[in-house]
Amino acid sequence: MRISRFFRRVRAVLVYLPLAILYIHLVFVQLTVIPLYLYKYIRPPVTGIQLYRSVFFRWPTEAQRYLPLEKVPARIRTMIIRVEDGTFYQHHGVLPAAIKHAWKLNKNLGKPVYGGSTITMQTARTLFLVPEKSYLRKYLEVIIAFEMEWILGKDRIFELYLNNAEWGKGVYGIEAASYYHYKKSVSKLSTEQAIRLVTLLSSPIKYGPYNLNKNAILAQRYAYLRKRFE
Repeated sequence: MRISRFFRRVRAVLVYLPLAILYIHLVFVQLTVIPLYLYKYIRPPVTGIQLYRSVFFRWPTEAQRYLPLEKVPARIRTMIIRVEDGTFYQHHGVLPAAIKHAWKLNKNLGKPVYGGSTITMQTARTLFLVPEKSYLRKYLEVIIAFEMEWILGKDRIFELYLNNAEWGKGVYGIEAASYYHYKKSVSKLSTEQAIRLVTLLSSPIKYGPYNLNKNAILAQRYAYLRKRFE
């Protein structure tokens, strides 16, 4: 009798657990799809990363200076795509090979360090998630990335990325970063200043535009951009 009751419970779990997981996914999709349809036409009033930094770190937020995509100099857009996501305009939001490679590196390190995120996935994280690394966050990034590609399109995703990416403590967006670090619009930056600002994007909390040489990855990116664009 007890064995029979045990198997009935196991069967019930096997039946209802997939339904519960499906329900959770549907709720999550609704919570992200509805804002994305709005973000197709309006600016996000606040992002997940802004809330996270404000609540848990108490960082004051620099005034955001929103720029339409076409107002960001083409050379700077090209720089960012080259170092952050070289196939941005070709893929569909996710690069499985990059994620697989990052997973192997993380397995060897024993912790999630590398992510293999595309610009779309980075934008998903900025808008809806938090910067703390985990495999759950990566999974949610993938879901949102597919939604963004379907709803927004490449140019709108890139515009949201440029205007909301974290560029320092309380600094969000490329124009705000340009004023914060150089006291002028991104359209007025010299090539050297633009290269430093773009390089900083991959680690904007620990470093600034004038100490890039203290990090090996930043130093490599800086050298690559100088060779390519100067």
